[in-house]
Amino acid sequence: MTSSSMNMGRIVFYEDRNFQGRSYECSSDCADMSSYLSRCHSCRVERGCFMVYDRTNFMGNQFFLRRGEYSDYMSMMGMNDCIRSCRMIPMHRGSYRMRIYERENFGGQMSELMNDCDNIMDRHRMSNCMSCQVMDGHWLMYEQPHFRGRMMYMRPGEYRSFMNMGMGSMRVMSMRRIMDSYH
Repeated sequence: MTSSSMNMGRIVFYEDRNFQGRSYECSSDCADMSSYLSRCHSCRVERGCFMVYDRTNFMGNQFFLRRGEYSDYMSMMGMNDCIRSCRMIPMHRGSYRMRIYERENFGGQMSELMNDCDNIMDRHRMSNCMSCQVMDGHWLMYEQPHFRGRMMYMRPGEYRSFMNMGMGSMRVMSMRRIMDSYH
């Protein structure tokens, strides 16, 4: 196995619970899984980390999966629909840096983060976070303090409005880095 293939992720999706039925193996982003599987009730992450989404084109509810077996993840995670798309999270080595903003379009109070934040209200006196700029690293943002509730995956880039990301009126109250140890 080459060193580049070791850095790639690999996830296998199965139509039925307990890794039964037709399967589809994926090593990269997949915007629409419906042409490969009619449904998906279990999966096995063999290498790396992935975000899975209940809508096509990386929209809707998101779930973070690291290496392991998910024999019935739909009931385990409270998903009421099938996985429709997935995104591989590349391994990141180096620093982590993100600016969070209280309002859309980088408005209102700004705070810069380099570490996990379990509660933006307590740590930064912010009542909400509605936009961000990710300069370094990959992050998970959560709707409740202490890394709970629905989540969003953020990779380096500018996010002017979380409302336009298919998450509705989700408030962001905590965030954590996706570290090498997760891979």
